[in-house]
Amino acid sequence: MSQHTPLYEAHLAAGGKMVDFAGYSLPVHYGSLVNEHHAVRRKAGVFDVSHMTIVDVTGTGAGKWLRTLLTNDIKKLSEGRALYSCMCNEQGGVIDDLIVYSMGEGEYRVIVNAATRQKDIAWFEKNQVKDATFDVKENLALLAIQGPEAVAIASDALDAKGISGDEIGLLKRFSAWQMGQWFIARTGYTGEDGLEIAMPASAAEAFWHQLLDKGVVPVGLGARDTLRLEAGMSLYGNDLDEGHTPAESGVGWTVDLSDTDRDFVGRAVMEEQKLSGGRYSQIGLTLEGRGVLRQGQIIERNGVAMGSITSGTFSPTLEKTIAVARVTEIFDGACEVIIREKKYAARVIPVPFLSK
Repeated sequence: MSQHTPLYEAHLAAGGKMVDFAGYSLPVHYGSLVNEHHAVRRKAGVFDVSHMTIVDVTGTGAGKWLRTLLTNDIKKLSEGRALYSCMCNEQGGVIDDLIVYSMGEGEYRVIVNAATRQKDIAWFEKNQVKDATFDVKENLALLAIQGPEAVAIASDALDAKGISGDEIGLLKRFSAWQMGQWFIARTGYTGEDGLEIAMPASAAEAFWHQLLDKGVVPVGLGARDTLRLEAGMSLYGNDLDEGHTPAESGVGWTVDLSDTDRDFVGRAVMEEQKLSGGRYSQIGLTLEGRGVLRQGQIIERNGVAMGSITSGTFSPTLEKTIAVARVTEIFDGACEVIIREKKYAARVIPVPFLSK
């Protein structure tokens, strides 16, 4: 049976259509995916992301350990700052993509995907070192408030709880601040400004209703997918997996090779790809006519198969279908996509799909 987040009853009361996602019962929408999508782009929406896994890494060797596990280099993090990275296997395949926050000397918070929870924990255990420990945090809820008015609205709601809203308003992008069990980060997965807030599970429902009372719209998994794809953000299991490296998946920029003494897992493969290139590259596509692009559809150019779509959807903001694809070589201009055994004209467009 699917697990429930602390907001399960609140989702039902708000009309959420519940589905299983990564072992949790979560809302795919509350009546209209499109309306929820536009609410985030125009004002503010709130997502229940309590299914995500929060891991605290501490100890005198915590920083050194994370520098060996992650492709991006946390050495460049100052206290309170955040970094997006991949965690890879020896072959350079992506075990997971994650955000790591530096919370002080020898203290880090890592937030990983729900679907990869067990293998991430197993990877931490396999590579455990003596002078660093990790703790999977339970009994926390995690909400993402996203949109052009999200920070201002959330700051007011936090002020009412005795958590300094002024402090939140001063947070820089990709920064975090903690007060007791409340952890506030200016990060997100939509391409909009906003906050991701961890809190005691017992406080989640009241805070959720505070946000809704201020006009924030509850948003489900469906709009989360259209929002993140418009912003060119990768989804683990679609665009990222253990069979492909970051460079082959559109996130090669998360690989930091600048410190030649840092020997992180998968480095040899990534150094080789920097010199000779990977087996694949990522491109953006749109259809010239009607139709919807979906994961798994084959791309052809001049009758030759070039690769396949990893994520595709109809973009409510752009009012056209968009997709990212993994291809054997980068090209510009026209191609064709096989949809239900028929060929549809498509063309390459830049990623991210939104200029912001």
